[in-house]
Amino acid sequence: MRLDVVRVFRLAQRGAERLPEPVVRAVFSAVADAAWLGRVGGVRQLERNLARIRPDLSPRALRRVSRQNMRGYLRYYREAFQLPGLTSAQIAARVRALGLGPLRAEFAAGRSVCAALTHTGNWDLAGAWAAKELAPVVTVAEHLKPEELFQGFLDFRTGLGMTIIPLERDGSVFRELLRHATTSASIVPLLADRDLSRSGVEVDLAGHRARVAPGPAALSRAARQALHPVMIRHERLRGARRRAAGSPWGIVIEFGPRLDVPGEKAAVVELTQRWVDWVGDQLRRHPEAWHMLQKVFVEDLDADRLARAGADGTGERATTEAAGSAAGSAAGSAQAAGSQATAAADGPPSPPAPAPEGRR
Repeated sequence: MRLDVVRVFRLAQRGAERLPEPVVRAVFSAVADAAWLGRVGGVRQLERNLARIRPDLSPRALRRVSRQNMRGYLRYYREAFQLPGLTSAQIAARVRALGLGPLRAEFAAGRSVCAALTHTGNWDLAGAWAAKELAPVVTVAEHLKPEELFQGFLDFRTGLGMTIIPLERDGSVFRELLRHATTSASIVPLLADRDLSRSGVEVDLAGHRARVAPGPAALSRAARQALHPVMIRHERLRGARRRAAGSPWGIVIEFGPRLDVPGEKAAVVELTQRWVDWVGDQLRRHPEAWHMLQKVFVEDLDADRLARAGADGTGERATTEAAGSAAGSAAGSAQAAGSQATAAADGPPSPPAPAPEGRR
């Protein structure tokens, strides 16, 4: 029996909006625990990924971290469904941002910032905050099927103040991103920690080869704008901030250092490795925040599938057309939202489309 994705999302959103907050939290935590206890496909892959970035964890410790991770993953969905009903003050209270100085300097000078984002924390909340408190947010969303589902996601994110460019196959998405990056002082966050397409870049992540998207690096190089990595994680709120947020949970958005060097002609793969190195350190410190329930490490991948995709791992195919597709995968693992959402056996669907994202 095929899952009606649109109906499931609508029912979940109605419940999140109408039920008392403690009830909603309990329900989403129960769903997370059920998926974790059932060791659905996504949970098993999550634990394989976590074991690679934290090989020091014992089997029991790894299971404990994966449970925390799944609870955070479902917390993302709960918060996303509730996000349109939050006030600006509540959004501000839920977010603590680190490393903003260099970004604010770029925006003040009329320049954009390209942000390499991972599937961590709550990127939709981060995007809503950034659009109000930091700079205009421009990102990408894959054109999902059914159309009703895609329009729902599109309306949701534009309603939060973000500019969303639908991913098309003609290469126009990269041109649009480039136009925004060079003609406005915007933040352009792209989810980039997984890309199995021909344009993917093979990098070293925590001592293992992995395939990620070249979109952030390709855009930074083409637009000649700063490239910053971003890490988002949940944190417990207390006292006045908890009351102002209307929630026991908030997020920390940490912007890493600028990784491109003005005037330098670094290759896409080199720039990509730089942000992966920074992100890898963050993931080791906060493995519970990395909601990667899919294959990303080369050891887990089907070699024949990669060969059919023509993946060369250099990232140098990320010219206008290839970088467009890379930006799309960076923008959201949205294809995962479509495929996983219709396969209940694989666990909850990957959150679609991005946002700073400092949001998948």
